[in-house]
Amino acid sequence: MSSTDPTIKDFETAIAELESIVKKLEDGDLPLETSLQLYERGVQLSRFCHSSLEEAERRIEVLNERGELTPAPAALTDDGGRPSSSKG
Repeated sequence: MSSTDPTIKDFETAIAELESIVKKLEDGDLPLETSLQLYERGVQLSRFCHSSLEEAERRIEVLNERGELTPAPAALTDDGGRPSSSKG
């Protein structure tokens, strides 16, 4: 199994598709096989998103390395947090 699925374009697309899958599964009126396929796709999307967030965290740490490596903001490690971007 490849960790990078070529059908997943980017983080935003993956999140949108994952949300759609969750809604379909919550409705509960799908055949079992379809539900399993959607669940499997959801796991792939979730792994892609998690990997993307980890990569973004590493990039932020490198960008902040101006003499001392500072950890990424806690918002990036929270599930519900939104990272704030500051330019300077």
